[in-house]
Amino acid sequence: MPHIIAQRTTARIEGDFVVFVIGMRVNKPWKIHKWWPVLTAMPKMLMELEQAPEEYGFLGHHSLGLLNVLQYWRSFDHLERYAHNRDCRHWPAWVEFNRKMKDTREDVGIWHETYRVRAGEYEAVYSGTPVIGLAKAGQRLAIDAAMDGARQRIEAD
Repeated sequence: MPHIIAQRTTARIEGDFVVFVIGMRVNKPWKIHKWWPVLTAMPKMLMELEQAPEEYGFLGHHSLGLLNVLQYWRSFDHLERYAHNRDCRHWPAWVEFNRKMKDTREDVGIWHETYRVRAGEYEAVYSGTPVIGLAKAGQRLAIDAAMDGARQRIEAD
């Protein structure tokens, strides 16, 4: 079990960054042969990214249950470069998914959202959790009186 941090903390990431949320939806659970390859591809990609050199720009990730993942990237260019890199796990998995699903898209749904976040235009609070989310991808900081409220944290420099 991960170490739980009892005090309230916040997070900071140096500079701009990208939040990438990706997930899948199993629309026809009985078609295991359609959704199983999608489900098992993501952990392999995340392992590859965790071991990737810093120049890949991957800052970290947080699972949002079995089917959804929140990722943090240094920039959109880094994310896009990884997605299109034919030597990395994403590209062949994406090509294979499109090949298999082209006529049966209603069996398994996939989705993603990408957000560019400018430096200092976010806030976070964690209380009674392990190090997760932005605090894991960036730096975890103790909350003091000057950062007690959400407005104070988002306006902090």
